Amino acid sequence: MTLKDFYDKIGSDYNSALLRMGNSEKMLDKFVRKFPNDKTAEQLFECISKEDYQLAFRMAHTLKGLCANLGLDRLQKAASDLTEALRNQVAPNTPQLCETVRAEYEKVISGLNELD
Repeated sequence: MTLKDFYDKIGSDYNSALLRMGNSEKMLDKFVRKFPNDKTAEQLFECISKEDYQLAFRMAHTLKGLCANLGLDRLQKAASDLTEALRNQVAPNTPQLCETVRAEYEKVISGLNELD
């Protein structure tokens, strides 16, 4: 699978992601392949399970920014929704929002595993 195919598969805009990296596919490829090594999402899920919503807010906010930089649009949106829910600690829909983040995260990781 090509990098463009990956972005299409996860419902993100390849051209926008490419633009963020100065139209360098090499740079985009380099950084997006590093994404699975980032532990922010894992830390976020752990914080939610421990009901540490203050740290979960910071992790969700960090994940949102990372995804925005890489053009991982759907995961960025899910992380943004969770960030806003956690802004004042916990909201009633936090578990559902966290599951959406987890599902989008797994799609990204699965797609990255299919890259050529």
